[in-house]
Amino acid sequence: MHGYQIIQEIGERTSGAWRPSPGAIYPALSLLEDEGLVTITAEGGRKLARLTDDGRTYVTERADELGTPWQDAADGGVRPARQLRGALASVAAALQQVARSGSDEQAAQALALLERTRRELYLVLAGPAEQPDPDPNRDPNPNPGPEAEARP
Repeated sequence: MHGYQIIQEIGERTSGAWRPSPGAIYPALSLLEDEGLVTITAEGGRKLARLTDDGRTYVTERADELGTPWQDAADGGVRPARQLRGALASVAAALQQVARSGSDEQAAQALALLERTRRELYLVLAGPAEQPDPDPNRDPNPNPGPEAEARP
């Protein structure tokens, strides 16, 4: 298989839950080649990777340790980051519709909504706001402990 076939295969086996980038696949293949676990040959203008005998032995001997990465990735469920990308794509599609078909007033409303949304997203990252103390005269240490009783 060549690198892009490996990427596609991983994507298919994980139902799209895991789709590594070429920047992850090709260095991994080079490392596996350096370790003698795969051979890389040029065929038809592409570099094809194949397990060596040592590679097959490695996989067979460590099958329990290696587990089922395809199933593990597929069972991991949809990660929040993936959900965010999908939601962003949906918002972008709606925004394109407003840009193409909306009036100037609708475009201005959409722009204002995007600005509010951007601010609110930063507030999500900032975390909950600290609540001010409603009684600034309140003793910050209401249970002073035994050493306070010893004081005159």
